[in-house]
Amino acid sequence: MAHFAKVVDGKVVQVIVAEPEFFESFVDPSPGQWIQTSYNTRGGVHYLPDSDTPSPDQSKALRKNFAGIGYTYDAELDAFIEQQPYPSWTLNSETARWQAPIPEPEHDEFCSCLWDESTLSWVIKNG
Repeated sequence: MAHFAKVVDGKVVQVIVAEPEFFESFVDPSPGQWIQTSYNTRGGVHYLPDSDTPSPDQSKALRKNFAGIGYTYDAELDAFIEQQPYPSWTLNSETARWQAPIPEPEHDEFCSCLWDESTLSWVIKNG
């Protein structure tokens, strides 16, 4: 099975799963472009299914990230990009992912780290 995203005016409006040879029977005739996306691709890396282990076959990495409704498609980068989470974050063109102006600090697994846009800093919250 393969995944396809329908893009209208640069925005993903639908994502479907279809066998590539039967894909045409799922396509609706309304305006837009259908672009294949990879469920196991994140940040330009293809991972083994249901894992955080990079796949030995990186040719399977498609369009930097798996498409989601509301994402944009950048044809120049050939990438699906989620919405910018904060105005201060910038797009990494290699991964097509947003980055905070400063790296997230190290913290243990029992804490969460949240971005505070008003102070442009990370706040660590205990479990």
